[in-house]
Amino acid sequence: MIRTMFSVMLGMLVAMMVMLGLEFVGTWMFPMPAGQLAEDADLATIVANAPTGKLVWVLLGWLIAAVCGGWVAARFARARRMAAAIAVGLLLVLGVLLNAWMLPHPLWMTLPGLIGPVPLAWCGGRLALGRTHLAN
Repeated sequence: MIRTMFSVMLGMLVAMMVMLGLEFVGTWMFPMPAGQLAEDADLATIVANAPTGKLVWVLLGWLIAAVCGGWVAARFARARRMAAAIAVGLLLVLGVLLNAWMLPHPLWMTLPGLIGPVPLAWCGGRLALGRTHLAN
């Protein structure tokens, strides 16, 4: 049980590292506008005016993080491996929900961000189990 919880935490750590890494690359590809952010409203304006490519890049970061985090959680858990992977997906959905609540995102970006992480974390978990567990 404890190892499964640690595997979920490790999966979330990897998922966050993947998301942050991809967002770092995204800021290199799509630089932020010049100036400092004085208020949260400034950040909301930047998100509202962000190019579509930047928003797609962030969405891909969420979805790729779900696969990677689900894989890690299932790989390191001893019992309930798929439950660990799905838990990572659910935690990512919670993160996307909080992110969309604090910073309004377009609906076309929010919906896949809410729907995609759980099935993709499940796919990552299946990849971690290998061929011997596919019949189960």
